[in-house]
Amino acid sequence: MFFVTSLIISNITAVKIVSYGKLVFPAAVLAYAVTFLFTDVYSEIWGKKEANTLVRIGFLCNILALVLIRFSIILRPASFYDQSSFVNILGGSTRIILASMTAYLISQHHDVWAFHFWRDKTGGKYLWIRNNASTIVSQFLDTSIFIFLAFYGNAPILTMIGSQYLIKVLIALCDTPFCYIFVKWCG
Repeated sequence: MFFVTSLIISNITAVKIVSYGKLVFPAAVLAYAVTFLFTDVYSEIWGKKEANTLVRIGFLCNILALVLIRFSIILRPASFYDQSSFVNILGGSTRIILASMTAYLISQHHDVWAFHFWRDKTGGKYLWIRNNASTIVSQFLDTSIFIFLAFYGNAPILTMIGSQYLIKVLIALCDTPFCYIFVKWCG
């Protein structure tokens, strides 16, 4: 539930670009970064097969959300309703959506694979290593693929990749205690 909620919210908020100082990144960075915590917790408790199933379910839920949002956009609005605000917020661009879904499938499946790779290498010990090692590399894949496909030619790509990746790495490092808490609580 939290995984899919974070995933769908990240796709809705990805169209907004924010900046703080020299950092420039999509507003979705926090909501999406949290999804990697959830796949790691899921991987730890239920295993690789189930975690990959979670990734596929998230993808299908994203498609369903996209279809329902697109359908609501094409419905004829009431004469007094300002449709442009609705479209601007929820419409997104096809390019951003396709970029998001491509990056999602590649990076989340890599995260599950890498988590179990590190689990095997550490003999099931050191959850913090597999949580961070899998997430940090997967986040780089996700960030690079998404930013390049979504914004190439329209935005400062390297600045956005660097900014978003920095934030995601900080989030990944900060989520480690939560990984332990959720694994203990859910496991």
